[in-house]
Amino acid sequence: MSQYNILFLCTHNSARSVLGEALASTHPSGKFVGYSAGSTPGTSINPFARELAIEMGYDASKLRSKSWDEFGLPDAPKMDFIITVCDNAAGEVCPYWPGKPASAHWGFPDPSQVQGTDEDKRSAFREVMLGLKKRIDLLAGASLESLDAKSLKEIHTK
Repeated sequence: MSQYNILFLCTHNSARSVLGEALASTHPSGKFVGYSAGSTPGTSINPFARELAIEMGYDASKLRSKSWDEFGLPDAPKMDFIITVCDNAAGEVCPYWPGKPASAHWGFPDPSQVQGTDEDKRSAFREVMLGLKKRIDLLAGASLESLDAKSLKEIHTK
């Protein structure tokens, strides 16, 4: 079975994109290797995103904020799909991606902006995680060999 590399992008690479990386990498289909990056990465992963990623069984040692420039380098893994998960990153000029991967924008509100109790914040992160999971599940069920950018953009929750 082929595995497909998916790069999830968000501005700071500390929350939504990290959840995408963890979800893709731990997906039960085994079809994906998830990566994440940001245009202006933060200094750390949001603690609620870290908590959820670890709950999914994702290796905590892989959790770090990184620049999307890393994935444009010659020795970087070749991406099959690039997915932006925040509106800011979707509007930015991205680096050149070797291999011309299919790309799409799957926008989600920033859970790190939620005010309130820790439970309110956890709930916001879980909501984003569940939305990403639904889309990754749909992607896993698609004919990935022939999936183009238009089809990837049309993957949405039903």
